[in-house]
Amino acid sequence: MTHHQSRTRIVIVAGTRPEIIKLAPVVEDLRRYEEHFDLKLILTGQHRELIDQLKKCFDLSPDINLDLMKEDQSLTGFLSECLASLESVIKDLSPDLVIAQGDTSTVLASGLVAYYVKAPFAHVEAGLRSNEIYNPFPEEINRKLAGGLASIHFAPTPNARENLIREGIDQEKIYITGNTVVDTLQRIVEEDLAPPAPVDPDKKIIVITAHRRENFGEPLESICHAVLSLAAKHANVDFVYPVHPNPNVSNTVHRILSGKPNIRLVPPLDYFKFVALLKAAYMVLSDSGGVQEELPTLQKPLLILRQVTERPEIINAGCAKLVGSDGELIIKEVERLLRDPIYYQAMITDSNPFGDGKSSRRITGILQNYFYDIPLPEPFTCSY
Repeated sequence: MTHHQSRTRIVIVAGTRPEIIKLAPVVEDLRRYEEHFDLKLILTGQHRELIDQLKKCFDLSPDINLDLMKEDQSLTGFLSECLASLESVIKDLSPDLVIAQGDTSTVLASGLVAYYVKAPFAHVEAGLRSNEIYNPFPEEINRKLAGGLASIHFAPTPNARENLIREGIDQEKIYITGNTVVDTLQRIVEEDLAPPAPVDPDKKIIVITAHRRENFGEPLESICHAVLSLAAKHANVDFVYPVHPNPNVSNTVHRILSGKPNIRLVPPLDYFKFVALLKAAYMVLSDSGGVQEELPTLQKPLLILRQVTERPEIINAGCAKLVGSDGELIIKEVERLLRDPIYYQAMITDSNPFGDGKSSRRITGILQNYFYDIPLPEPFTCSY
């Protein structure tokens, strides 16, 4: 533990919309303790069109926006630019700690730069593993490498902690915090959110999101054909699909699903509107990691459009099923949830296995302990 008399300079780096959603409560909480922490927020701009929501949803402004994303940028192209830009900025700031969240190229670059400038690196949402290097790609390797670079690991669940210990991480450096997305979600859910489009109270809404690289091409076609078939059979169900702007997604989705009366293809929604849509939904089909963490709080069943999940807690809690891109299985599971209320009810849980809304408070408490020897907060406990 480091004992500090002066304020601790912390740099938080975020790149994508999920990172901002998950780091916003951490930024807010750390800023409450100005006597301890001098905080700088850097955006790499990995999801430029989604970053504007930062101000709107959280009233947070970055101290530095690197704005690095270019159209059709390769993973290598983005990573090399990110490393170079971050290094010069972080060197200038000479932080006592660098924090990043999750498993994107921004996280990998942040961890490497922190290591190069000899600043400790703290990894939020550490320890998620699918144990398949190309699934999800490139996230599985990004987070493993980030784990190797971190000196503080904020593991969301006991399972994530076990993964890190198996990889030889010193358990003294691992803290179970819960997932900060639940903090953000709990605050938003308390607001009176109107769904982003008119909702027919007599119809059930099924929300679809699919945008992961592993689903590009044939898997996404198979998912879309399953939705097409379900929509044809169930005229009383509305299928709402916020379509990711990546042409690998939007071209396929629009080609197969546009022009159908009960399928609504909408542009990407800001986080408030997306949560409102999930609240209005009967059930959700998604390949998103964040949605897996959010839906137990919203008490909606989830069919996961992936072969594996690094969030097994949701499967163990009974709130979700893995269906991959298997059209027949998707149709079978959706129809069962539509017609069998007991099966549907069994997928609703009272508590979220990923967090309790106090994760960012725990992270702040852990850092106060690390730098100022203030007693540690209680870890997050999860029954799954």
